Formats: sequence, structure tokens, C-alpha cells
Amino acid sequence: MHIDVTGTGPALVLIHGWALHGGIFAPLVERLAPHFQLHIVDLPGHGHSRDDSTPLRLPYLVNAIASATPAAVWCGWSLGGLVALHAAATLPQVRGLAMLAATPRFVRGEDWPDAVETSVFEQFGHDLEQDYRGTLERFLALDVMGSQHARSELRTLRDALVERGEPAPRALQEGLTLLEHSDLRGALPALRKPGLWIGGQRDRLVPAGAMHSAAALAPDGLHTAHTISGGGHAPFLGHADQVAGLLQHFVAGCT
Repeated sequence: MHIDVTGTGPALVLIHGWALHGGIFAPLVERLAPHFQLHIVDLPGHGHSRDDSTPLRLPYLVNAIASATPAAVWCGWSLGGLVALHAAATLPQVRGLAMLAATPRFVRGEDWPDAVETSVFEQFGHDLEQDYRGTLERFLALDVMGSQHARSELRTLRDALVERGEPAPRALQEGLTLLEHSDLRGALPALRKPGLWIGGQRDRLVPAGAMHSAAALAPDGLHTAHTISGGGHAPFLGHADQVAGLLQHFVAGCT
């Protein structure tokens, strides 16, 4: 698995979302590298890890990343948040958890309304087999829908998608399965590590309410949630200064 390392200071692991790669974090890397040693992951089947055949299943991913990184705060965006949360719940070397537009459960249920219908992921899985590139384009559009800076964020996501080569179809299908079937809410009440949840006010995939609901499941006072006004599903692109500031303060407090 390819992991870029840059910067100096306490360690921070960054894990990207579905179909992208670690390069998408460039705005955060620019702002955080002077303060932290960043370990920027390309998940299997994505970016420079395109030929890595490690299954996109949480125990495999967590073990592979942990074996190549020091004790650190783990930060996950979207699908990457599931990896970070599982690591925080199972590994003592994870010092803190930061979730960017991520949730312990991505699909809606009677007791979890701030999420999307299961059919969203099922449809993307079906469409990938029929129109691979068109499906990726529609997903990127959903990432930025409603964002205050949707046009510029979409350009960034489109450029990033092909910057390191297209993701492997196998990994995309496995990623959709992970998003559809994971439910890590049960790990939060016993998670006695600090947590930071950052959501976009206009996020159509992970409503901001999910951030606050998830933080409330953790032990009192350990987790906080913030909503980025005008932000979409990738708030670290259009609101990089604000997100980086929250992360800098949080990570510094975990070390």
C-alpha cells in the first residue's frame, strides 16, 4: 500500500474516500505539513496503490496501514472514516480520531435518519458495470452538490480522479459494499479516545446531523462535532483554512 510521508511533528494519518486517492488532501497537506508528520494513504485499488490486491475490508485495511505508520491521530474522509473509526476502536496506537464528512453508518435506518437510502449504493454498483466513467462522474457531482464552492470543487475532484490513474473496478465495488453494509455505531460508546467530527452544512451524502449524532454516542466530553457553513461532502476543498484550523487544534491536543 502506498503511503506518502511529509512534514514534521506529531503523526497524522489521512485516509481518502471512495474512488479518489491521497492527493485529494493537497489543501490540507499544504496547511498542516509545517506542524505535523503526515502519512497520506492511497487505499488498495486507488492511486499509486492501484495494483495492491488487499481487500477493502476494515480489518485488512487497518492492519496494513497500522503496520506502516507510527502511533498517530487517524483522520478519514467519507469511506476513509470507516477505516479510521475501526482503527480507533481496535488499535492502542491510534491516539485520536478525526472524521471528515464521515459517519459510522452511511445508510438510513429507522434509528438513523441522517443518511442516504441503501438504493443509492446499489444503483452506483449496478451503474459501474454499465458505464464506469459516467458513474464516477455522477458520484463526483454528488460529492459537491449543494456546496458553496461546488464548481471549483468539482474541477479539483475531476482532476484528482485521473491524476494517478483511474481506480480499479474491483476496489470500487468493494468500497460500495463497505459503505452499504458497515455499521460501527456500536464501537462509539466504549471509544475512550478524543474525537473530532467535521461535516458540511450542505452535504447530500453525509448530512451534518449525522456528525452530531455520532459524536453524541461517544463518552461524554471526548468527542465534538463542527458544521462547516456552506460546505458540501468535501469541505476541506472549499473551506480548507477552517478545516485545517480545526484539525491543527485537535491533533495538537492529542499529543
